[in-house]
Amino acid sequence: MSGMGADTTRDFDSFRQAQGQLVDVRSPAEFLQGHWPGSINIPLFTDEQRAKVGTTYKQQGRDQAIELGLELVGPSLSALAQALGQAAGAEKRLRIYCWRGGMRSSSVAWLAGLVDQEALVLEGGYKTYRRWVLEQFGQSWPVKLLGGRTGSGKTDLLLALAERNVAVVDLEGLAHHRGSSFGGLGLPDQPTTEQYENRLAEALDHHRRNGAEEIWLEAESAQVGRCRIPRDLVSQMKSAVVLEIRRPAEERVNQLVAVYGDQGSEALAAATQRISRRLGPQRTEQALGAIACRDWHGACRAMLDYYDRCYDRELERADERRSVDIAGMGAEAAADHLLNECLMRVVPKPKQSGSIAP
Repeated sequence: MSGMGADTTRDFDSFRQAQGQLVDVRSPAEFLQGHWPGSINIPLFTDEQRAKVGTTYKQQGRDQAIELGLELVGPSLSALAQALGQAAGAEKRLRIYCWRGGMRSSSVAWLAGLVDQEALVLEGGYKTYRRWVLEQFGQSWPVKLLGGRTGSGKTDLLLALAERNVAVVDLEGLAHHRGSSFGGLGLPDQPTTEQYENRLAEALDHHRRNGAEEIWLEAESAQVGRCRIPRDLVSQMKSAVVLEIRRPAEERVNQLVAVYGDQGSEALAAATQRISRRLGPQRTEQALGAIACRDWHGACRAMLDYYDRCYDRELERADERRSVDIAGMGAEAAADHLLNECLMRVVPKPKQSGSIAP
């Protein structure tokens, strides 16, 4: 099934800079584990079919595995061709990859060519892409951190700054998690750590390509829910300058109620139970009692001291930090204030390129 037609294989840099929809032709389970952000999954085999072909390859050899693959794929060729045509759109261009850049991607590229789609194949496949991802975290990045106690509105502020062309990487947004025991409430399922790394590498590279002299991240621990920030990047974050935003406790309580107040008593109580040992029996009882009465403000106040102490311990480790008071300001006003005070830099408008944003 490989080696059909003209050579469409491209090295990583050429493939990345080319135009066309990214298509991952691996099985759904492989795609879910990790994929190039922006790609869509048009699998040549189902998970079960891939397992059968793999077993046949190991037990009977390559020729028998190819024969089985042809038998399995044959009935779905028409549907595959239609899916490729829809993915290519009016430009009729595709960028296709599989695990190693072998038979699966070459075969799908051949099929795309039969229906007049221009298709390129990534040399080395997804393995090559993952090598590039991991290499990014070993590079030196101009990282700066936005810190602040729980409920300060750091994420909302970072997003407002991003709208003003400040180079921002939303660590929590990429992870679909807000970083605490309550952090996953109301959010989509988290990606795997592998996919989180892919998203993070793309976000950093996006700012590098646009000439950012500083990249702002939220001050986070190494773990964001089940997603882990790569160790080399964590090391850079630990030595980065920290800009701490400060709000009065009552403003922070109101912010937390606005974020979590509609999650329901059951979910909030379960999240509270998960940190009961760290809260201690008295604060846990107070928080659970307030939740049972739907007193969201009371529940937040009962737990805020614990989170404040955790944050303050982390902040003490910062080599260099500066504080700014944003009391009474919403995210938009606070973003303007930080820029007016020249505490952050704006970068030029993003350039257009063939690579995929996170």
